Amino acid sequence: METGEEIEMRSREERVRELSVAAGVSPILAGLLMQRGVLDAAQAASFFSPSLDELHDPYLFKDMRAAVERVDRALKQGEKVLIYGDYDVDGTTAVALVYKALSRLSGNAKEQLAYYVPDRYTEGYGISERGVRYASENGYKLVIALDCGIKAVERMELARELGVDFIICDHHNPGEVIPAVVACLNSKRSDCEYPDKNLSGCGVGFKLMQALYAHNGRDFSELKSLLDLVAVSIASDIVPVIGENRILAYHGLRHLNEAPCVGLRSIMQTAGLTVGSVDMSDVVFKVGPRINAAGRMGSAADAVRLLLSETEAEAEELGRQINDTNDERKDLDRVVTQQATERIESQPEWRRRHSTVLYDPTWSKGVIGIVASRLTEMFHRPTVILTRSQANPEFATGSARSIDEFDLYRAIDSCSNLLENFGGHTYAAGLTMKTGNVETFAEAFDYVVSQSLTEEQKEIMTAALAAYDSGAGVGSEVQVFRKVETDAELRLKDISYQLLDELRKMEPFGTMNTKPVFVTRGVYDYSTSKSFGKMRQHIKLDMIDAEDRTVRSGVAFGFGHYAERISSGEPFDIYYTIDDVEFRGRKQLTLMIKDIRFAAESGADGEGE
Repeated sequence: METGEEIEMRSREERVRELSVAAGVSPILAGLLMQRGVLDAAQAASFFSPSLDELHDPYLFKDMRAAVERVDRALKQGEKVLIYGDYDVDGTTAVALVYKALSRLSGNAKEQLAYYVPDRYTEGYGISERGVRYASENGYKLVIALDCGIKAVERMELARELGVDFIICDHHNPGEVIPAVVACLNSKRSDCEYPDKNLSGCGVGFKLMQALYAHNGRDFSELKSLLDLVAVSIASDIVPVIGENRILAYHGLRHLNEAPCVGLRSIMQTAGLTVGSVDMSDVVFKVGPRINAAGRMGSAADAVRLLLSETEAEAEELGRQINDTNDERKDLDRVVTQQATERIESQPEWRRRHSTVLYDPTWSKGVIGIVASRLTEMFHRPTVILTRSQANPEFATGSARSIDEFDLYRAIDSCSNLLENFGGHTYAAGLTMKTGNVETFAEAFDYVVSQSLTEEQKEIMTAALAAYDSGAGVGSEVQVFRKVETDAELRLKDISYQLLDELRKMEPFGTMNTKPVFVTRGVYDYSTSKSFGKMRQHIKLDMIDAEDRTVRSGVAFGFGHYAERISSGEPFDIYYTIDDVEFRGRKQLTLMIKDIRFAAESGADGEGE
């Protein structure tokens, strides 16, 4: 008699076969679709070709009508409007998008519209007092704040006193009090019924423009050319690529690859990207960091100026400057990361902690978020990196990053009595505290983290530390522990260009719609694998499947320490994504190895581990 588990497995296999036939896809792709909640042919068609017609009505946002009416009145009465945005990619793309959209509705855009991006070092994140006073002193009656403002309660009181109206378009978690403004658009508000809670800040700005254009009888198609900016914000801000974000990213990437604005085209060219083949990963690792570099190393207004460029000559010059700035950022990032790692190694008590909190008054605020991300990945611990605030030397200000499935925002909120302010998401946050509170915060934060982590997360943390210890210390290229979740188990014979073409139908990939990761067990070196890199830290693999003698090639970055063991003929399991990589002028089907586990040590962790 079949067990309940066997019946469930058989039932799932039957449903996969039915979806495979109905949607005209392979059983492999059908299984992947079902994991993502796509259960029938109609849903599959919608998933493969997301339609802009499926976007929600923007008036479902709380306060949307008030926002539209206020902006419309300002434009028609010739009031000066200031577009205010955060200094990261999400904020700067939002400013550029709203500026462009309003310019098309304004009869005198150059006189009526302007933008303002706060200085990361002297003003910090969010709506600053300086920004509010700037609006008042320069005659701006209306400010549209993008990707910030949801916690600016006191700043909005000042704005009211100065006679400046604000519309807030934000996507960060609200505090207990919603700022008193003309309109506050944020789907995370408890009193907002908007169905999609995952929009980027730029996405919220886009919804305001969608409603405004409809209010003025303008066709939605006029906004399509701005979707390249929305796609860049979605990719760079790491918001879930599901729901409306999937629709906006899908069409935004198409525009990015067909007719990007001259500013984004310039950035792609300096990054060595080819228009026509840019994907979300390219945006995350090559486009986004260059836009971010302007605000990290100088003024984020330079990034907005680039995104608003009207001529190729102007965009080329600004793009070159920002690319040079990004190179400076990378050098500084490496220096601070090494200093932070050395600090960790000098603190034996840190090994007993469940989090990392480091403060150094000399570190550049422009790179501490990147350093926090690197240390989180290296040691698999929630990490907070702090430096001295230039705006107020008595304060420490910084960035926090989280590990998978750990609510960083909630943990920081538990220590809010020690903070001056904070804000962010589940996986990333910014915070400010008095320098005298840093040590107390570090202890309190670590206690909260220790009580909140699961046993599995603690085990991964221990394994990450052991993997780091096995290396050569600071600067080591030894691969640290990686937790790899798989979508399906394949044999090497299953891997083909036909499968790769099918997988590409699932794009754009991103958070909550990640590129599928597969596992193949019990492969062997085909005797032609080689290590490469300055420290021989990577491996170019040629593997043979013992079951059917199929040979496939792959690249394993950071796994050079396994080269000798692999060449010895020991069987191993590979965890990988599938791509085609250009090598010596031609593309080759390649497995991008995420993890290697030797068969003798692998547990029965199977599909969906």
